[in-house]
Amino acid sequence: MIQKERVIDLFKELVQIDSETKHERAIADILKQKFTSLGLEVIEDESAAVTGHGAGNLIANLKGTVKAEPILFTCHMDTVTPGVGIKPIVGEDGWITSDGTTILGADDKAGLASLLEVIQTLQENQLPHGDIQFVITVGEESGLFGARSLDPKLLYAKYGYALDSNGEVGSICIAAPTQAKVEIEIFGKSAHAGVNPEEGISAIQVAGKAISRMNLGRIDAETTANIGKFEGGGATNIVTDYVKLYAEARSIVQAKVEKQIAEMKEAVESACTDYHATGKVNSYILYPSFQHSEDSPVVQLAQRAAKSLSLSGETFISGGGSDANIFNGLGIPTANLAVGYENIHTTQERIHADDIVKGAEFVLEIIKWTVKA
Repeated sequence: MIQKERVIDLFKELVQIDSETKHERAIADILKQKFTSLGLEVIEDESAAVTGHGAGNLIANLKGTVKAEPILFTCHMDTVTPGVGIKPIVGEDGWITSDGTTILGADDKAGLASLLEVIQTLQENQLPHGDIQFVITVGEESGLFGARSLDPKLLYAKYGYALDSNGEVGSICIAAPTQAKVEIEIFGKSAHAGVNPEEGISAIQVAGKAISRMNLGRIDAETTANIGKFEGGGATNIVTDYVKLYAEARSIVQAKVEKQIAEMKEAVESACTDYHATGKVNSYILYPSFQHSEDSPVVQLAQRAAKSLSLSGETFISGGGSDANIFNGLGIPTANLAVGYENIHTTQERIHADDIVKGAEFVLEIIKWTVKA
């Protein structure tokens, strides 16, 4: 029932609409028109006033034809850079790429194309379905800003699925970590590096000692930590008196994130004590973790749908966050479905045309199973 050529053409149309994160106005307007033309009620929320992004989140509501628990599907409309002037190329082997100067934007416009195709298929074939909410967010790529600013009062779905994970179509992400941002400041003392360096306290040296005392990288199977940016300093003849480090910690288990941050803070404090410097550590949770068991209803439903299409239905744990983290945090059990794209966030990004079709078929089958449930 899914129309292959139609969904591929729609995907190619969507990726050619510039929508780098923070610049979502054009794609939001086109999506509003497309959802509205299909008869859905479309709401653009007021999150743009909070996020500073080019548009708000879109919530498109499709009224059910039968009684069933309301369900939610979500994708994001923004892309990473370089995402201006994308030219999709379909190879003879079915792989779709850009021309090599930009990303492709399959993350997440393959998901968007699949959802729009599913709505058309439901209507053309008069397939029964309950109420469905399609939540299309801004700012996912810049830190889940759209989803984090979404008014939960606009949502009434009981459970849902994000279409925003790498992996084979039919596989299901059932867990993803919380992420904490950590900002570290070291305050030393300036002095002339050639005349009286012994009177100075090098903030760079102190920071280096602190980092050497931190456990970073892969901490355990569920936890990671990283220093991403180190800034400060100036002329080589001045002992640097200030540096700032930007770091993160992630884990499926909240307590492990808290433990990692505490250990990083201890490393800073001990290094500052040894060198008579001062340190300051600020941290905050960017988004919560989620974890579903294999027998949870949201996972079981997706697996039944996958297996009825001869897809794997395999589950996996992701090391990255997505809007699914936010929806789970709002109390809406949400799994993240693999879309099939590869090499995302690079100019080598690609997706096979058949996977866009399979993605739409998977969503359609999930909707069918909501009626059977």
